[in-house]
Amino acid sequence: MTRAVLSIGSNLGDRLAHLRSVLDGLGHRVLAVSAVYTTEPWGGVPQDDYLNAAVLVSDQDFDCMDWLRRGRELEDAAGRIRDTRWGARTLDVDVVWCARLGEGGMPVACRSTDPELILPHPQAHRRAFVLVPWLDVVPDAMLEINGVTHPVADLLARLDPAERAGVRRTEFSLAGAAS
Repeated sequence: MTRAVLSIGSNLGDRLAHLRSVLDGLGHRVLAVSAVYTTEPWGGVPQDDYLNAAVLVSDQDFDCMDWLRRGRELEDAAGRIRDTRWGARTLDVDVVWCARLGEGGMPVACRSTDPELILPHPQAHRRAFVLVPWLDVVPDAMLEINGVTHPVADLLARLDPAERAGVRRTEFSLAGAAS
């Protein structure tokens, strides 16, 4: 059994519908969903703003690669085209953290150096658009960076104030989207 935090985003087409499609596609696996945030694009490619959220998921039969595979299936179903790094997209589903449930039900974070799925996500600690929604679904979240575990709230506090201010909560909700 694994539990994962997925960062989801969209800046093309019906952005909110694309985010909702993730919850619909994950169904009973969804444990919690963050608020929806609007953010400026990250990575320097000119494009429209994103809607971003985080989803906490769990499945008895999934391993970390299964979350990646399912995320890519959902991206494909939303018409995602991979032609420009950090470019506009209908849907982006990133596995930012994954854990197996150990003794006593405590999560044990997974590590992966597989180029297809590096865990924990190597840039998560630098991206307010990931950290802010993550804290909505796991307020006491911890993230290991270079062998040292940090509270996600502390990592967020260390980011440039402009980076944090660029993550703006919207009136949109994903609650009730999953079947």
